[in-house]
Amino acid sequence: MHKGFLVWASALGGLAVTLGAFGAHKLKELVPPETVSTFQTGVTYQFYHVFALLAIAILYAQFPGSLLQWAGRCFIIGVILFSGSLYALTLLKMTGNVGLRGVGIVTPIGGLFFIAGWVCLLLSVLKKG
Repeated sequence: MHKGFLVWASALGGLAVTLGAFGAHKLKELVPPETVSTFQTGVTYQFYHVFALLAIAILYAQFPGSLLQWAGRCFIIGVILFSGSLYALTLLKMTGNVGLRGVGIVTPIGGLFFIAGWVCLLLSVLKKG
């Protein structure tokens, strides 16, 4: 198993539960519904990739290699950039801050890291099969 990915998955999973609860209970008092939806998208994708990291940590015992490591790294970077940028956009909306709108460009870059992670996972399994 890959302990580092288990640690990341555990930390990001706990954070996703915390942020999801905040989004479901308190956030709707602070921002419009479409902003809550944006925040929830970040939480949802974070959760998806927590499970992907858990799978990679487990698969690493069977298919160790750099492609699998890169898949995990891409998922972590994707969560930070994709979900993190959606959380930042929500915070900016909540504070009424009109600056830093360029943070939205980070979201699709995070999405590209998610895609790269899935491609690395696929190639890793195909390479070992």
